[in-house]
Amino acid sequence: MINMENNQGKVILITGGCGILGKTFSQRCAEAGYSVVIADINDDAGYKTVNDIVRITKNANVGYYHCDITNDAEVNGVIQYAKEEFGTLSALVNNAYPRNSNYGRIFDDVTYADFCDNICMHLGGYFNITKWVARDMMTRRSGNIINMASIYGFAAPRFEIYDGTRMTMPVEYAAIKGGIINLTRYLASYLGKYNIRVNTISPGGIEDRQPESFIQKYSSEVTLGARMGKPDDITGALLFLLSEESGYITGQNIIVDGGWTL
Repeated sequence: MINMENNQGKVILITGGCGILGKTFSQRCAEAGYSVVIADINDDAGYKTVNDIVRITKNANVGYYHCDITNDAEVNGVIQYAKEEFGTLSALVNNAYPRNSNYGRIFDDVTYADFCDNICMHLGGYFNITKWVARDMMTRRSGNIINMASIYGFAAPRFEIYDGTRMTMPVEYAAIKGGIINLTRYLASYLGKYNIRVNTISPGGIEDRQPESFIQKYSSEVTLGARMGKPDDITGALLFLLSEESGYITGQNIIVDGGWTL
């Protein structure tokens, strides 16, 4: 059983903390007693998210910092902000989802420039903030890094579920999420000697106002409950990886998809 009393004084940095998963992650971590730093580029949503979480959880140790994870100055700024406001970082949750305005096109229409740009922003951004946070953790020989990947980082898309919609599974997404899974293994091997753990969570599809035809087709492939996932379905894996109960786990990819990829 996870002991929430052990979380007092531990500081968690969550990138993309204003998104559909990020808001739930941030709130659940605050409920569990962690100090939470939300990093995002949407300032209005950021401050609102902090106010909502503090009101709901009664945990005042929640803050927001504007941070583009590809920008060294802003990354170092959020690390310094966390130290000054709450203390040294215990964990980093890489959950941001940066993308350019052309992201989401079908394979035939993706340009080389857009393909490279989106990979650099997303996968490169995870590398960048991890590099700076890890440098700080290495001096203390302690740390925990959790990367958000996807089932599409290791499984092929089922394109038929997108028929009749304007949606697709972007080719950049597959390359990015596959890269994150192997980046996790690399980092776990490289940082292990500093007592820094690195793991990945790969969620299945999360319901978020998609067309009803897509939701039905996707859900019909899910073993547990024949439904798409919800943010709370992913939170248990996150809290486990943040806890001391997972202290001997590193380099792993935890799949949370209701059996979609069986």
